[in-house]
Amino acid sequence: MPAEPLVCVRDLSVVFGNSIHAVNGVDLDLAAGEVLGVLGESGSGKSVTLRALLRILPARARMGGSIRVDGRDVLAMAEGEIEDYRGGVVSMIFQEPMLAFDPVFTIGDQIAESVVRHRGVGRAAARARALEMLEHVRIPNARRRLDAYPHEMSGGMRQRAMIALALACGPKLLLADEPTTALDATVQIQILLLLRELQRELGMSVIFVTHDVGVACEVADRIAVMYAGRIVETGAVGDVMRTPRHPYTSGLLSSIVRGELKGQRIEAIPGSPPDLARLPPGCSFEPRCRHARPDCRDGFPAARTLDGGRVVRCVLET
Repeated sequence: MPAEPLVCVRDLSVVFGNSIHAVNGVDLDLAAGEVLGVLGESGSGKSVTLRALLRILPARARMGGSIRVDGRDVLAMAEGEIEDYRGGVVSMIFQEPMLAFDPVFTIGDQIAESVVRHRGVGRAAARARALEMLEHVRIPNARRRLDAYPHEMSGGMRQRAMIALALACGPKLLLADEPTTALDATVQIQILLLLRELQRELGMSVIFVTHDVGVACEVADRIAVMYAGRIVETGAVGDVMRTPRHPYTSGLLSSIVRGELKGQRIEAIPGSPPDLARLPPGCSFEPRCRHARPDCRDGFPAARTLDGGRVVRCVLET
């Protein structure tokens, strides 16, 4: 009997207010030790999905469906259980660490506070763990940086400190919400390589959200492509990159700037993403799709599993 995946999401929906359908029926599995890259345009529901997994959405958000992580029902957890779950089982790296760290406490104190909360150790042991983690993410002069405030560190060093904070309590699942977007290209590569190395060393699972195809290829084992709050294609990273089966995935890959395209026009996806308050009854991508057919408007296509475990939601694959 196959083992239950570490993360099992079924029919997840997130609605803001009465009409903003940010996530619409997402199904997602993640095995222990696997890295999943979630790819899509801004507003496709990637970050909202991560925040739903951590249950840090605002009170006005209504969630439906089910989320199971490490065999536990996340949506049924009481407040005390959620506090143990966040940081102890699942941690998150945010896009902008300056907003994630408290500016009035030192980096070392903030990491140590998390260790005291989840590991139940004293302040001295927690501070030693904080120093160990700063060294682990290769922050120069880690002992001195332990007493630095967030504003005293560069963007790249703050992001490394954010990774140290996220990993300090040994979570089984790491959620990374576009953690390299605010960094320059050289530092971005360093952070990506560090994350992948730490993931392999610690054996944890990672869900990595990005709108950058190159980043997804660098870090992921599998890719899930999101559009208008739905996952439209999933598969092994090499398979999806070589032979995309959903027109939206093809459009994303065609929009990449490559050296051999110098002097040519990029095949950008026409139009704009749909209004999440007025989603069409059929395929959300139909108004922008060059392969659209009349039956695309009849209803959102059911998921179809292809060879190699590829899953696609498109009438072209029926």
